[in-house]
Amino acid sequence: MPMSHPIPFTPVYTVGKQRWSLEDLLSRFNESSFLSEGVHRISDLHLLPGEVAHYRFDGELVPLPQADLLDEETIQALLQPILSQTSLEKLQRSEDLDASWEWPGHDLSFRINVFRTRKGTCAAIRVLAREVPPPEEIGFPMDRCWQDLVSMKQGLVIVTGVTGSGKSTTVASLLRRRARDRGERIITLEDPIEYILEGDRALISQRELGRHLPTFSAGLRSALREDPDVIFVGEVRDPETASLAISAAETGHLVITTMHTRDTRGAITRLVDIFPSQRSQEICSQLSFTLQSVIAQKLVPKSNGQGRLAAMEVMRTTGSISHLIRSGKWAQLPAMIETHRKDGCITFDQHLKQLVEDGEVTREDALNHANSKTLSSLLGDV
Repeated sequence: MPMSHPIPFTPVYTVGKQRWSLEDLLSRFNESSFLSEGVHRISDLHLLPGEVAHYRFDGELVPLPQADLLDEETIQALLQPILSQTSLEKLQRSEDLDASWEWPGHDLSFRINVFRTRKGTCAAIRVLAREVPPPEEIGFPMDRCWQDLVSMKQGLVIVTGVTGSGKSTTVASLLRRRARDRGERIITLEDPIEYILEGDRALISQRELGRHLPTFSAGLRSALREDPDVIFVGEVRDPETASLAISAAETGHLVITTMHTRDTRGAITRLVDIFPSQRSQEICSQLSFTLQSVIAQKLVPKSNGQGRLAAMEVMRTTGSISHLIRSGKWAQLPAMIETHRKDGCITFDQHLKQLVEDGEVTREDALNHANSKTLSSLLGDV
């Protein structure tokens, strides 16, 4: 269960002519001026010694106006209400702290990372949405993209993107739709649990790293003995976890995981590079049969200035793409994805062009977020 605060919030931070508590800082996540269609435009609160508190607003860090510089004592006093005694002891031992926290009496929960630097205690606090958006609202370039994933029965699916690109939301949306429509056993291994998933027809077990399982590999090994249909692994970080995930996908399970790369080609490269070089050919061969889809995504500012939306690159493993993966010719993947749109594939450039033509994204922002220099020619006079 997420931590609850053991002591009341205390105003200790000077902002303008007032004293604020952590409650005052977190309340800004729910202010109407920082919401767009129910979506939080503020995603993170950053506390660093020697700096004012900063929020990430529409992807950019913005300082809190008229706020004093933070110091070690103030940051620790701000954090104390949401940290358990065990967490405070870990912090005193200079250990990094990852946790989730539900705010009693508010419809908000948070992911908390606290760590020590040469300047002292720092914290990054991310708001976690309670409601899981349906796939129709995620921003998939084609309905077929998510419909195929919701109906998929086995294989490996990778959702990739930089930190804060909406990967967890996409995965939660797909799992929630499967749970509504299919009688399945879904097991998630997360760090930490970000969305609470409810099953209509499915049975769902959510496990958190450090709370319910020691490592992703241990949780995955256990999950394989629990009659799963779908396994979500929060992140593949080591050869053992990667090997177990690929083996599970080979043996008739649907395995979904996330990675931190900028595009589909990067995800495949990163996955292969996790293993020793002498195993590269073996892993490429396995992936050519088990990898079903890669979704790469990034968040791009909306043309109306009211928040951001997803731009995606979607790869479905067709016969020709499977051959490229098996042969290690990943440099040819973008061109191959571009030519297989009828099979549910789309490149970042193609989706960005679509968003510009629909008036959702400005030409300038599309070009700034493109992965290649070819988008300009694709856009022409748009």
